[in-house]
Amino acid sequence: MRWLLTLLALLPLSAAGADETLEAVSLSELAARSDLVALAQVRDTDYRRQREIPVSGSAYLRVLIPYKGATRDELVEVYERGLRDYECYFPNPTVFEEGRRFLLFVVRDSEDPERYRAHLQGCALEVLVDEGNHYALRYPADGILLSDDLAALARPTRFADGYSVIEDEELLPARRDSLLAAGAIVAAGDGQWRYTQAVPLDEARRLIAPEALED
Repeated sequence: MRWLLTLLALLPLSAAGADETLEAVSLSELAARSDLVALAQVRDTDYRRQREIPVSGSAYLRVLIPYKGATRDELVEVYERGLRDYECYFPNPTVFEEGRRFLLFVVRDSEDPERYRAHLQGCALEVLVDEGNHYALRYPADGILLSDDLAALARPTRFADGYSVIEDEELLPARRDSLLAAGAIVAAGDGQWRYTQAVPLDEARRLIAPEALED
């Protein structure tokens, strides 16, 4: 788990800090380019690792809400290879955990059409459950280099989701300070922080034009 959060910690809070050679995209543009768009939950992973960090392999996710190119409860394989700024590796849940949920944007793998690959800008935004049992994009929305102004849609949120809590050791100091300055985390106990902001999933969904979800 720590490798994922370390990678996320290196990502910018906004597209402004990203590699200028990689163009930020809107959710609508990303959906139009995708073969599959869905809210999905990680079931398992099979990665090759170097120094505990995944460098290639597949994750298997169950579709919870299909938006494009998928059916409910379908199990989809997302393959990743190599390391770059916006990875599409997923944390593997233990036998005692539910898998994390993500808003997923992927394309079919040209080498194997039975599996999917990420866009260069990334493929997944983490989704948490709020105290009203509704889905919401955690903010900051790390994982995809986006041009959408999600900050304008983010609101204070109380979560009923264990994944809203993060250990201090899993945050680089600069990342922690940035999140604190933005009011995006608060202390949640000894050596822990809790995310405080989110974008309701239905509001994020409205950023995607209907035609972008046509097969």
